Amino acid sequence: MILLRHGQSEFNLHFTATRRDPGIKDPRLTELGHQQAEHAAEALLEETGGGIRRIIASPYTRAMQTAAPLARRLGLPVIIQPLVRERYAFACDIGSPRTTLALEWPELDLSHIDEVWWPAIEEPADQVEGRARLFRQEMAALPDWNQTVVVSHWGFILSMTGQSVTNGQWLRCDPTAPGPEAVNWKHS
Repeated sequence: MILLRHGQSEFNLHFTATRRDPGIKDPRLTELGHQQAEHAAEALLEETGGGIRRIIASPYTRAMQTAAPLARRLGLPVIIQPLVRERYAFACDIGSPRTTLALEWPELDLSHIDEVWWPAIEEPADQVEGRARLFRQEMAALPDWNQTVVVSHWGFILSMTGQSVTNGQWLRCDPTAPGPEAVNWKHS
């Protein structure tokens, strides 16, 4: 499968400049983030020859906005999966309630997610790593896992692969292979 980190969000823009949490809940993509999402969609279509059959995204707005250009080009629905959400550690990790998302994204099936689908308190790293192991097992059970793009976040992708990726960057991940032995949560 391919793991794609969402494009630059309003949070990423401010946090990168100040290294302080700007307090933006469920941030949207910046103009650069939208460009990164469009570029990723084009690059993934070229890389896979259009062989993508499934798009999974986190329920955060930035992930759904990043998935949208690829879904539009392929005519595929986006499957919303809370397991692939970001580690709850900053204001940006406070999501939008399901009813709010449903109004903004009426074409998405959100009936399977809770109204409040993100944790109430900071999520320990081992819990994120546990989510990644569970998701890896779920994907490994699918015969066509290699035709899946997962739009996720820095911390979740780190937990899946042990690699730090930048906004709009993607990498391949074989869910049938063992996950990383250790995850270094220090952001470089």
